[in-house]
Parts: sequence; structure tokens; C-alpha cells
Amino acid sequence: MKRSALFLDRDGTLIEDRHFLDRPEGVKLLPNAVKGLKAWIAAGYVPVIVTNQSGIARGLFTMKRLGEIHRRLRSLLKKQGVAVKGIYVCPHLPEGKVRRYAKRCDCRKPKAGLLKRAARELKLDLAASVTIGDSLRDVEAGRAAGTRTILLGRDAKNLLDAIRRVSPRPSATTRPTP
Repeated sequence: MKRSALFLDRDGTLIEDRHFLDRPEGVKLLPNAVKGLKAWIAAGYVPVIVTNQSGIARGLFTMKRLGEIHRRLRSLLKKQGVAVKGIYVCPHLPEGKVRRYAKRCDCRKPKAGLLKRAARELKLDLAASVTIGDSLRDVEAGRAAGTRTILLGRDAKNLLDAIRRVSPRPSATTRPTP
């Protein structure tokens, strides 16, 4: 039987966004992140992190260093009683300096490759899953994979403000369309 996943972006959603985090010591969980994760887990969702890490293609840090960062993240979560099922990373950037990672791919969000790979490997039901992130590319990746989506943070506020500016207010005679 396939399980429902909670696909989480890493930076700005689960941990503080340090702009190209390159040290394990820089990993800081966001306030209420663990509380929120525990609620989703209690509701039957399997937490999976999906993250673009173009700093690798840019030559700012290595895959080895990224592994150290993710071990620290897993350790901090474990101390709080939370275990993530997997961490899926896209290290690519077409204009990157590191030739091995300087390419177009299907895993870089907003494409759905990371989510689809995780679903295949972990036997997850994409249609019953949710993607949470702090950027529109996270939401686009979730939608492309067929999950429900939740947008957090600054982009959510900016998107809501934009919708309010362009959407007419419903009148008493206007019914919302499903």
C-alpha cells in the first residue's frame, strides 16, 4: 500500500534560509517547524525533504559537505523526535561552474523529478501527498507531480496581495465557481 508524503522544501521552510548554506553549524530549525512536522506525521504523512542546491554546481560547496549538513539536520530533528524518510537533492544549474553539475535536468524545481523519484523509491502516493515550500517553484513542482500544495512565507504574502489586486470582490449576486 502506498503512503502519503509530506514533501518539504528545506531552506526557508524547515530551516532558516542562509543563502547557500555551506556549514553544518549553520543549520537552524525554524520556529514551530518540528511542531508542524509532528502534526503532519500524526495525520499519517511521511516527511520527505526535496531541495534545490545549486551551490554545488556553483562550486560553493561539495556533495560531501552537503551530506554533513544533512546529517546535522537529521540529528537536530531526531533530538526533537522526528525522522525524515529521505532527503532528495538537485545539485544542478545549467550555468554552473562545476562541469559535472552544469546541466539541465528534470529534478530542479519547478520540475517534478525529485518528487517523482522519491515517490517511486519510497512507494508514495503522489495524489494523496502534499508539497510545502516557501517559493512559487516549490508549489509548481508539487503541482507538476500531482500533489496538493501549500505556499509559506514571503511569496505566499506577495501572491495573496497580487490576487487581491487583480481579483474583483464578489458581490452579493456573484457566486464563486468551484
